[in-house]
Amino acid sequence: MAFPRECIDITALNPAPSPDEVFRYFERLPLPQLPTRQQPPGNGLVGLPVIFFTDGPTTQTYSLDIRGFTVDIVATAQGFTWHTGDGAHLTTIDRGAPYPAHTITHDYASGTYTASLTTTWGGTFTVDGSAAVDVPGSTTTDGPPVTFTVVEARAVLTNPYD
Repeated sequence: MAFPRECIDITALNPAPSPDEVFRYFERLPLPQLPTRQQPPGNGLVGLPVIFFTDGPTTQTYSLDIRGFTVDIVATAQGFTWHTGDGAHLTTIDRGAPYPAHTITHDYASGTYTASLTTTWGGTFTVDGSAAVDVPGSTTTDGPPVTFTVVEARAVLTNPYD
């Protein structure tokens, strides 16, 4: 008895990765943990706002093999939550900038504070060069904290003739 030979399309047995499957990989990517930068560096001054910004990469590209399919993911920082260390949280879509183009500031009372940045990442993906599709969800990374002291300047009267 002879068995017939024919080609069979096995695409249905190994469909392209679904958006939900890509999202599971997206959540585990080694996304950048953006650093918190503050100005002035070192001590801050009561009455002078502390400027926050980050200078880390806000776009990252990854190429993955998911079940034999080449999946290219472009992750983009979509939101920033600045934890100021005094209980306040500033949520922006802006990565901030150093002085004089600064956009994110916070006023402090005197004391020592530890500030940090949580970045929310979203993205798009392609499968084997297809059209880009949004990743159906977001994930976050926490950057390393920065500790600084805010001091109060006090005027001292002096006698210029002494």
